[in-house]
Amino acid sequence: MDKIIPFTLTDLGKITNQRNGEIKFGEKMITVPKGVDALEFLSSCEAKYVLFGIPEDIGIRANYGRPGAASAWNSAIKSIANIQHNRFSKGNQIIVLGSLNVAHEMAEVENLDFNDIDDRSKLSQLVEKIDKEVSHIIFNIVKLGKTPIIIGGGHNNAYGNIKGTALAKGKPVNAINFDAHSDFRILEGRHSGNAFSYAFEEGFLKKYFVFGLHENHVSKSVLDTFKKIEDRVRYVTYDSIKIRKEKEFEKEMTQALEFINQEPFGLEVDLGAIPNIASSTMTLTGFSVEELRQFVSYFGKFKNATYLHLCEGAPDLGELKNDHLVGKIIGHLITDFIKSRNESDVQHQTIVPSWMHQK
Repeated sequence: MDKIIPFTLTDLGKITNQRNGEIKFGEKMITVPKGVDALEFLSSCEAKYVLFGIPEDIGIRANYGRPGAASAWNSAIKSIANIQHNRFSKGNQIIVLGSLNVAHEMAEVENLDFNDIDDRSKLSQLVEKIDKEVSHIIFNIVKLGKTPIIIGGGHNNAYGNIKGTALAKGKPVNAINFDAHSDFRILEGRHSGNAFSYAFEEGFLKKYFVFGLHENHVSKSVLDTFKKIEDRVRYVTYDSIKIRKEKEFEKEMTQALEFINQEPFGLEVDLGAIPNIASSTMTLTGFSVEELRQFVSYFGKFKNATYLHLCEGAPDLGELKNDHLVGKIIGHLITDFIKSRNESDVQHQTIVPSWMHQK
């Protein structure tokens, strides 16, 4: 945990816009007191959710993407701090742990060219270095019985989330990924496009479901791979639900849940799947923000939902006057996740079989 930059009460105070007659999250969220061991504090604190940022875009660069996702943490924490603390959602349920110190790694990549073979190798090595830190941090949080909420950064960090969770649980875990891409590319060195294939190959990921895959963005080789291992990896395309309307959004969520809910699972969200959201893979077509919020709320209420990862948002790539919007969306998704778990008895959630939905 040495690589964490702690977030302090003073830091919260600087970004919280206090107002008479109102209480903001920034006035109620919990931070680790100065001089206190973070793990000891987490183990004794009653708050369930641990907020953790990874301000990097190295994995995106290694995947030929546009940098910018490193800026999401600062945007998000400012928005989260100014959410209203009320009976619907309470800031004191969240411990703000801080962010991973990746300043040195980010400085190293400034002059690297992903088109250069040697530079690509260096980028992958730096991603592997971050993988180790992320998996260690997530392991410790999950081992203490807390629920990590991770703000990226690139989707390369899904690997560390999955590995850390699997090690804490002592067995492989599942994952569901709201994404336009599979992120199941070949094992060619670590980057943001192969976090799940590496986790699968190394035995940390048992079952994987991609929700909303864009048919124009998935290669034949990946589809062929999925076909060979369809007992452990499945998907539903965005096109089949929203364009051709062959399938229904709610039913597909239920069927995806049936597939992954037998084991602890990670809830992965690529913000680049939402139209007009600033990201390295910005799109003009996709599910709406409201549908994404419904997705997070639906899966979050189940006991086996072990963590929430929100990644690929890149405020630095958006309009200067609206660079706060990525942070606001992240804030909505975090409160949707927490509220779904508070309003449901996660100890006794049951799945309604898909056949019961058929007419």
